[in-house]
Amino acid sequence: MSSKFTRRSTLEATLGGITTALMLPVLALNKNDAKAEEFQLSNDVFQHGVASGDPQQNSVVLWTRVTTMKGQETVNWEIAKDNDFQEIVERGMAKANQSADHTVKVIPQNLEAGATYYYRFHLNGTYSGIGRTKTLTEGKLDHLGIALASCSNFAWGYFNAYDAIAKDEQVDFVLHTGDYIYEYGTDGWGGDHSVAINRAHNPAHEIVTLDDYRKRHAQYKADRGSLAMHAAHPLLVCWDDHESANNPWIGGAENHQPETEGEWSVRLAASLQAYYEWMPIRDPKPGRTREEFWRSYVFGDLLTLVTLESRHTARGKQVDYLDYAESIQSKTDAEAFMRDVIGDPDRKMISEAMEQELETSLSASVKKEQPWRIIGNPCPIARMLVPDVEKLGVDPSRLNSGERTPNVPTAADALFWKGRFNLPFYTDTWDGYPAAREKFYDLCKSVGASDLLVLTGDSHSFWANKLYDQGGHSMGIEIGTAGISSPGDFVNSGWDDETSRKLDKIFVDQLDEVIWTDNMHQGYVRVHLSHEEAKVDFIAMSNILTESYEPKLLRSDVLRHDKGSIDFT
Repeated sequence: MSSKFTRRSTLEATLGGITTALMLPVLALNKNDAKAEEFQLSNDVFQHGVASGDPQQNSVVLWTRVTTMKGQETVNWEIAKDNDFQEIVERGMAKANQSADHTVKVIPQNLEAGATYYYRFHLNGTYSGIGRTKTLTEGKLDHLGIALASCSNFAWGYFNAYDAIAKDEQVDFVLHTGDYIYEYGTDGWGGDHSVAINRAHNPAHEIVTLDDYRKRHAQYKADRGSLAMHAAHPLLVCWDDHESANNPWIGGAENHQPETEGEWSVRLAASLQAYYEWMPIRDPKPGRTREEFWRSYVFGDLLTLVTLESRHTARGKQVDYLDYAESIQSKTDAEAFMRDVIGDPDRKMISEAMEQELETSLSASVKKEQPWRIIGNPCPIARMLVPDVEKLGVDPSRLNSGERTPNVPTAADALFWKGRFNLPFYTDTWDGYPAAREKFYDLCKSVGASDLLVLTGDSHSFWANKLYDQGGHSMGIEIGTAGISSPGDFVNSGWDDETSRKLDKIFVDQLDEVIWTDNMHQGYVRVHLSHEEAKVDFIAMSNILTESYEPKLLRSDVLRHDKGSIDFT
């Protein structure tokens, strides 16, 4: 059961028999001041709140933005062991100026490993809200809680799942696997919906310039759920596509038209600059470019987490089905297409430098005998070759999309066509790059890491998947999260609810690697790890159209090690 709550209340929720107090940390500027609001996350000077992330054992990035300044200002910061700031461990000053869009990032360097801290900024007598953060652990670590988040689209609804994450006391860190912002304007995906719920994107047009990307980040950071989550927990992040534009690869993007939007390299540089300014992450190491954004996080003797960069450093261009639709008329044609086009061994997903980082980190984890090796993965890796859904009883008349445009394929047409030939559900995921997936698996096997726990975003659906290489060797488990607000593909494509649920069931029944899926909800996944097991909770939001919501536990799984891999119990 669960109890309804808003952003100023405390939830006592029983989820799957485990009672969890989902409470926002104390964020009052002075908890002894009766006039201070309990959750003072922002004010006129610091409208975008505070955030932390990219932790190490002795340091963490602290972030804020000064909203009211026009020139350059010196901002003071302090970090303490208590939220009263009686035990300040470090303080300093930082410049805020236009060159970084008035954002401020500082990195205290002398923190204790595995410790919780509180931090704040102040300027000319005005204090920011208080943030809570943590460093990575050295040595023994009994348990850790990670919230998996992805696909936070302002236009589709409120970030209530962020708010629930903020209140979730089982969460220590938030892993956001991408689509932190979306680039569309009000004439793009979700535009009509956004106007109806008063969540239209700012700027109203598709974002292309540095100023555009900065404004979009500012809009997302000001959402109340976003303010709460960033203040409550440190972030571990990787990007996917919409931080720049839909479906990018090393030479461009599906949603970039050079004729009207200029050179892709200019737009990409603008999007990355805004990302580094607005996110609590470290700047690139010497010798690395901004595109080379991947990380390895070591959590004591419990786990290593490696985030992947699979967009801007190696990825080959996605296969467009429309280029091959007329030539695929039989199973033989489809087999040739899968072998020669989809299966092209020269089509990459991650760079050689990324592979070296992955190999080094996984090898070290295996040698330390950590029980868990986690991959922060932007898009699904499990095999999802579409079953013949039409033969399995899916009725195209069950679409909610109204009258169809003549000669324009519907979502049903595309799904039925893929199903007839058992083609990949998406060509932008690892299914569109099977040779790269096998290379990734081979690398992991070479260092003894066939027990991966892959945490994935991108698809707007919850997933519980088993992973196998092409020879049938188990590679571990993939857990996918639904969108924070982006709708599931079947629902968004116009199917009615009954058919959307039926499609979910067909994928589970027909696909070897899919154990469970749900595309009906928005929410997040909570992964709680100990040395013996990992408990996975799929948590949905009852509503994202207003700020009042209820969390709902859809499913819980327990993972344990079994014969060199991991499996559901």
